[in-house]
Amino acid sequence: MNISETARITGLPAKTIRYYEEIELVRPDRQDNGYRDFNDTHIHQLRFLARARALGFGIDDCRSLLALWDDRDRASADVRHIAQTHLKDIERKIADLSAMRATLSHLVDTCAGNDRPDCPILNSLADT
Repeated sequence: MNISETARITGLPAKTIRYYEEIELVRPDRQDNGYRDFNDTHIHQLRFLARARALGFGIDDCRSLLALWDDRDRASADVRHIAQTHLKDIERKIADLSAMRATLSHLVDTCAGNDRPDCPILNSLADT
């Protein structure tokens, strides 16, 4: 099937599919005229990638996860390790965002928001 149909079925933009081909995450067949020809395996790979990317996995992790999916002799521990590492990264980002939220919330609460020039938000941003 061509890239337009593949994009429709997978929900991925054609540009993303071309990018995944460019970085060799997916390797569609080529017709005699040079057009891409995607089969059911390619569709499954692209859907797999879409779900992995939706969970925030990076390209390198996606490459590793795809390789593990293809490897029927894989150890689930290898897959779990990738997911655990990603989960720790997410938890770190959540902690960072929570700290940012608390700081910004405090600054907003302490700003009078009136016609006076005094502003704790700007003071905090200017503080070195």
